[in-house]
Amino acid sequence: MSDLNNQQQEMENTEVEEKLELEENTKGAPKKSLWREIVEWVLVIVVAVVAALLIRTFIFEPVRVDGNSMLETLHNNEYMIVTKYQYLFGDPERFDVIICHYPGRGRTNFVKRVVGLPGDTVAVHGGVLYVNGEAVEEEYIDYQPNYEYPETVVEEGHYFVLGDNRSNSNDSHVPGVGQLERDQIKGKVRLVAWPFADFRVID
Repeated sequence: MSDLNNQQQEMENTEVEEKLELEENTKGAPKKSLWREIVEWVLVIVVAVVAALLIRTFIFEPVRVDGNSMLETLHNNEYMIVTKYQYLFGDPERFDVIICHYPGRGRTNFVKRVVGLPGDTVAVHGGVLYVNGEAVEEEYIDYQPNYEYPETVVEEGHYFVLGDNRSNSNDSHVPGVGQLERDQIKGKVRLVAWPFADFRVID
């Protein structure tokens, strides 16, 4: 019985010693300062912001449709996903739906369709688009143009863009806009993401 009591006492002493040692180690550990925590949080926020900016600039960004110039392909207040990377390494192709900037309009986004590439001739007669002298069948057009546009050569390094709602679009057929320079084309519209009920891929 005495041996059992001695063993219990030794175990209790060992536990007390371990507890005291743990407390001493804890007291000796340096505490993280408030200033260091603030710096770490600031760095996390800066990295997140930089990453978001890089993604929006070089990969993709959501853009809201403002207006009816692309009916019925796109509708007012829909949100599109616009990709950027393909125009970093290549050029827009004919009939791409793109996001672009206009001369004198700063960073305001406009959404249009590329119909003329550098060196092409573009004309509109009798409600029909002609590219390089040939009529273009545009299945995506529900609103034909109510104007005439004489045959015009697209300059080198420039693109001719039109809205799908041809009679209600401020685009390259308007003198105030004209042909767009390559660096004014910012991204390609890939899909409509919102509203979810209208989710669709844009060709």
